[in-house]
Amino acid sequence: MPRVSVLTPIYRTDATHLRECIESILNQTFTDFEFLILNDSPDAKYLRDIVKSYGDKRIKYIENKNNIGISASRNKLLQMARGQYVAIFDHDDISVPTRLMQQVEFLDANPSVGVVSGFLQDFGVSNALRTVPADDTDIKITMTDKCCVWHTAAMIRKSVLTDNGIEYEEFYSPCEDYRLWARLMCVTHFHNLETVLVRYRTFENQTSARQHQRMDAKSRAVQLDIINRFPAYYAAWRNSDACSTRFRLRLFGKIPLLKVKHNWVQLFECIPLFKIKWK
Repeated sequence: MPRVSVLTPIYRTDATHLRECIESILNQTFTDFEFLILNDSPDAKYLRDIVKSYGDKRIKYIENKNNIGISASRNKLLQMARGQYVAIFDHDDISVPTRLMQQVEFLDANPSVGVVSGFLQDFGVSNALRTVPADDTDIKITMTDKCCVWHTAAMIRKSVLTDNGIEYEEFYSPCEDYRLWARLMCVTHFHNLETVLVRYRTFENQTSARQHQRMDAKSRAVQLDIINRFPAYYAAWRNSDACSTRFRLRLFGKIPLLKVKHNWVQLFECIPLFKIKWK
């Protein structure tokens, strides 16, 4: 039985991007894994040819007869996974060579942690470094405001999913990862390694306006559920430095004009004008 199952659903993936994705896993310093690649675009036969061309016994190629969607595809991969740990990995990203080793070593040393992720390094149209809180409490506090566990860089202890009957929910797609973390918040601990684990590919016009609207709506639904179930974490977020300054406006980018801090709108960033209530 492999220690790790790497799970990658693919859908009409660019050929070059898919090869870079696959090779970043095959070149890992940690080698005791199975690599499950599920094609949810059965009409794209070129994807099968690319995956099969590697001839690596650790790769298992699966092809859906019909398109079933991202959440159902992820759940199918979870059901097939034999590893103690499952590594989530998206089809056009690149894992750093030591990613799996770092995550396995951390989970082995910290049995109370069920999910470990890390930083992302953008490449393509952006070169931003995407950092996130490290420890469990800070992660859960931040979760009341936004998702702060990068899905494509996550490794999950499979037992926390199977023992609690937790899986991806299609209703929350394309924010199915945020919903998954929300459900796991009450059954396990989280940790983010303070190092880059995955290079995250960015594109021009990565999501359409319609997709943005759907993402905002589903993300908000998950956020409200977390706030209702974890009021103490939400209170901690509202009192945090990250939440205290919600908005700044500077004339010509330099002259202080308006600031919203602790619910007060301040003129010239110092004179209180009026108080507002966030919904």
